[in-house]
Amino acid sequence: MVESLQTILDHPKINGDKLEYARINRSLMYYEGNYPKIKFKSSNGHAREREYSTINMMKKVANQYATVVFNEECEITVDGAASEFIEEVFEHNDFKKNFSKYLEPMFALGGLACRPYLDQNTNQIEFSWALADAFYPLQSNSNNISECAIPFTTTRTEGKKTLYYTLLEFHEWENGQYIVRNELYRSEREEVVGVRVPLSELYEDLEEETPFNNLSRPIFAYLKPSGFNNINPYSPLGLGVCDNSRHTLDRINRTYDEFDQEIRKGKRRVAISEMLLKTRYDQDGRVKQFFDEDEDIFQLIPGANMDDHTIHDLTSDIRTSEYVAAINYHLKTLEMETALSAGTFTFDSNGVRSTKTATEVVSENSQTYQTRGMQITEVEKFIKELVVSVCELAKALNVYNGPIPEYDEIGVDFNDGAFQDSEAQLNFYLKLRALGYPIEKIYEKVLQLPEKEALALAASGLRQQADQTTGIFNRAGLPEELE
Repeated sequence: MVESLQTILDHPKINGDKLEYARINRSLMYYEGNYPKIKFKSSNGHAREREYSTINMMKKVANQYATVVFNEECEITVDGAASEFIEEVFEHNDFKKNFSKYLEPMFALGGLACRPYLDQNTNQIEFSWALADAFYPLQSNSNNISECAIPFTTTRTEGKKTLYYTLLEFHEWENGQYIVRNELYRSEREEVVGVRVPLSELYEDLEEETPFNNLSRPIFAYLKPSGFNNINPYSPLGLGVCDNSRHTLDRINRTYDEFDQEIRKGKRRVAISEMLLKTRYDQDGRVKQFFDEDEDIFQLIPGANMDDHTIHDLTSDIRTSEYVAAINYHLKTLEMETALSAGTFTFDSNGVRSTKTATEVVSENSQTYQTRGMQITEVEKFIKELVVSVCELAKALNVYNGPIPEYDEIGVDFNDGAFQDSEAQLNFYLKLRALGYPIEKIYEKVLQLPEKEALALAASGLRQQADQTTGIFNRAGLPEELE
């Protein structure tokens, strides 16, 4: 039994690569815009430090991905008895809104897990979300992650002391049985996991081990961005969309910081002869020259003679156009590295803005549109896996007693008209229909319906068409024996 841990990666069950989690934590730093202060030496040789002026392009790129991939107009449909149950669970958890929110950090860090669980107080299925820095695979293959550990942290104050608790939840398979195990650790230091303590110290009703039978998949779904992890090819974890672009992000920030410093130091400076200064007597009766206390434009040229009325403007031009051009150059490089269309980002007097509308993205058949298509495949798979996990968990806990839906019975319609030219798509399938393409397949493709629902809709449409045809013939005066 493990008695104490410095970090979660020290647990013997978790064999995660420390370099992978260092990469994820560094991506989190970029995403938060949490950069260390700039250290420098002043002109007098003194060590100084200042804030780093940056543009948070990690967040900007991740937001661009999240915006074009998913929106709250997405429709999730399930055939059969599970339809009403899933709709209730997803609405109760405000799935669309929360998923839209978590997609941005998912693209930034490279992963997102959703773990359904039963709230004993309300007897309802709830969703718990975990980003890539709080998800540790135990068993995986090239296609999916079947076992994991998820940490949950909380604090408690005892007198003047703050205690930090970490609950490690292990999801494991043993001889075809799915087992959830819990371990609780306590520490007086936030950066240390601490010593193992009984679960009852913080969770009175939590069992150390809970087995589940008749599950086909884990009780969690994991989503990672589409694409191969080229930084660590053997890792099951995904890459953030900017993980291969850190040097470009650094160049953007460095250029912007220099631009900001040039603006700060480029304020007007005027050197004048001391003969032009006002004078007054100090407390010792000596004559003292002085500027107005609110004045910081003028600087003194000492040692001038009485006839010297020199005024020199020392202000230098700010190289605005050069810096703006440099930042835009780096933004173009970032667009290329993150598979976004050229012209997606532009830096001007209003800051960095996205210049491509959703309609332009699809009409130009752009790189962003192609990238979106790859990401949607991963998102659709994630949602279908989550639906199955919810149903299997609920059935195992006697909250739901219906059948478990198959993957082809779950439909995900992203319903984004800006990215789908519906009229062109419909015309395409109507031409296929004239060549004998099944009408139920047209409903399935155009309306993004599950197969059974598409078949039912096609059958209903054919019946209505038949009824209308019969009515036309009857009105035309057919013999009664043919009516």
